[in-house]
Amino acid sequence: MLTRKFSLEVPRPRPGDNLADTERCLAALPFKDVETTLSALRHLPETLRRGNWRVTVTLGARTGGGWRLLAVEPGDTTASHWGVALDGGTTTLAASLVDLKTGEVKVTSSGLNRQIEVAEDLLTRLQLSGEPEGRERLIRLFRESVNWLLQELAFQAAISSQEITALAFSGNTAMTHFFLGLDPSRLCQEPYLPVVNRPGYHRNNEGLHLALHPEAVIYCLPSVGSYLGGDALAGILVSGIHRQEAVSLLVDIGTNAEIVLGNREWLIAAAGAAGPALEGGVMAAGMRAAPGVIERIRVDPITGAIDYHPPKGKVKGLCGSAVVDLLAGLLLAGIIDRAGRFTGERDYLEIVPASATATGEPLILSQQDVKNFIRTKGAVTAAVETLMGAVGIRPQELEYFLVAGAFGEHMDVEAAVTLGLYPDLPRERLLALGNTSLAGARLALLAQEARQELEDLSQRITYVELNASKEFMDRFTGGQFFPHTDLSLYPTVRQRLLTLGLLKE
Repeated sequence: MLTRKFSLEVPRPRPGDNLADTERCLAALPFKDVETTLSALRHLPETLRRGNWRVTVTLGARTGGGWRLLAVEPGDTTASHWGVALDGGTTTLAASLVDLKTGEVKVTSSGLNRQIEVAEDLLTRLQLSGEPEGRERLIRLFRESVNWLLQELAFQAAISSQEITALAFSGNTAMTHFFLGLDPSRLCQEPYLPVVNRPGYHRNNEGLHLALHPEAVIYCLPSVGSYLGGDALAGILVSGIHRQEAVSLLVDIGTNAEIVLGNREWLIAAAGAAGPALEGGVMAAGMRAAPGVIERIRVDPITGAIDYHPPKGKVKGLCGSAVVDLLAGLLLAGIIDRAGRFTGERDYLEIVPASATATGEPLILSQQDVKNFIRTKGAVTAAVETLMGAVGIRPQELEYFLVAGAFGEHMDVEAAVTLGLYPDLPRERLLALGNTSLAGARLALLAQEARQELEDLSQRITYVELNASKEFMDRFTGGQFFPHTDLSLYPTVRQRLLTLGLLKE
C-alpha cells in the first residue's frame, strides 16, 4: 500500500533511559528504514503523552524504497485508513475512495475536468500552457476539479478529506503534468518531450494543495511518451496482455486515443488526440452523457425510420454511443454511402423533431457532422493499422481486441464493427473492459508489486510517434470509409451490405 498504519505501544521512558521520543517510537515499528518528517516530529512529544504512550503511526512509501513517517495519532485509529484512486481524464475525472484496511471501495464518484471551460481539445490546452498565465489557469482549474471530487468522496463517506493519506493518480501525460503543476507545453512541439515520464512519489505539501492530509503520499503512474500516459499503462496492467502468449490489441478511445499491441514478449504503442468526435462531439447536437441525452438509436434498414429510447423530458442531444448507432444504421439503410456522403438530394437529416427537443429546434445530422466523424474514425483506424503493420500482424491473428474506457463500455459492438471502429473478429474476441485507468490506479494504491510492474512496463514499451509517421498518413486516407476501403477486412459487414442490396458482387 502507499501508506500503512500501525497501532503501537511505545515503551515509557524510565530513569537512566534517555532514548529520544522519535527513536523510541521508531524502535517499536517493524521497519528499520523509516525517514522522519518535521511536521510529524513537531507534534510527536505531545501525542505520545496524550495517548498515554499508545499511538497510531502512519507511514508512507517513498521513492527508492523504504518508508516515511507521516503522522502520529493518540490511541488506535487503524480502523480509519483511507486512500483514493484517481483517473484524471481530459474531459471527465473519476475517483474511488478505498478503505486501505480491507482494500474495498467505499464510494466512487465523477465530475467534469473544468479545463474544458478553456478548451475541449487537449492540443489547444497544451498550446495555451506555453504562456505562464495560461498554464497557471489550467493547473488551477484542474486542481479545483480534483479537490471538488475529493471533497465529494469524503462527504459521501462521512469522513474528513484530511483523513485521506494516500492517492494514486492515473492520467495521460499532459494531465499528469497539470496535476503536478509542471509545464506540458513541449508535448505538442517537436520532438514532443515531457518534463518527466516517471514522476514516482510525492507529498501533498510539496505545493500540490490537494484536499487530503498535508503529508499524504501521492503516486503518479508513469508515462511512456508525449501522448502515452499512465492511463494507458493502467490499461495494460488491468488487461494483462503483457502476461499472455497470444497477441492482443488494447485501445482506449476518448478525447485522446491510446493503442497498445503485444504480448508477454513485446509491446508496441501509439497515441494521439482523437478529438471529441467519438464522445458525441461529432455533431452540433452531440454531447456527453447527461440528463436529456439519447444513448441508443435504431434505424430500420428497409424503411430508414429512426427510433430511439426517449430520455426523461425534452431531448438535448446524442451521446457517442447513439452517434455510432445512428451512422451504422444510416449506412445499412443506404441513407449514407461508404464514403459518408448522403445519398439522393439531401445534405442533412432530421433526427429529432423540434417539438421533442429542449431548444425547440430540430436535432439534425449534417454532412459536415459525418465528415468530422469519419476523419476521427480514419485516424483511429490508421493508428491501429500502423502499429499492426510495424510488426506484421493481421487483424485475424489477434487473440483479443480489448476496449478500455466509457467508449467501449457503452458501444454497440455490431455498430462499431459496421463503421470500422472495431475489427471484424468473432464477437467473443471483442471485449469491453470499462474504466481501466481507475482500476489500474486502485491496484497501484494497494500494492507495491503493481507499482513496480507499472514502472517496468514503462521501460518495456516501444513507442511509435504517429506525428512523424508517413505510413500513418497514407493509411489515414484509406481509413476514411465505412468500414474501410478494403472490404475483405470486414467480411460480415460486406455480407450485410450485399444482402441489403447496397453492394454489388
